[in-house]
Amino acid sequence: MQIGELSAATGLSRDTLRFYEKRGLLRARRGANGYRDYPPQAVDWLCYLRTAQALGFTLAEIETGLPLLAAPDMSAAPVREALLRKLADIDERIAGLAALRADLARRLDAPGEACPLRG
Repeated sequence: MQIGELSAATGLSRDTLRFYEKRGLLRARRGANGYRDYPPQAVDWLCYLRTAQALGFTLAEIETGLPLLAAPDMSAAPVREALLRKLADIDERIAGLAALRADLARRLDAPGEACPLRG
């Protein structure tokens, strides 16, 4: 499958596909004509990658922490563990934001003309 076909099948731009390839997240063989030739499994992998990104995983986390789809039966448990870690991370960030919000609200509710950034 050439880059244009893969782009059409996934809705990703050619630049995005080249970027993923440069990062090592996507592999292509080069034909005699120099064109990239992607395997059919690239569509599934890119859907997996985009779903992981939509769930808050960075490309670095995907590169190092999420298993490839080469053996789907073997990857379910590690993926579940990665999702649990991401959920815990999000819960921690939500708690931090809630504390920040409470501090901001407290400062805005302070009486007087004093600067809200003091105290």
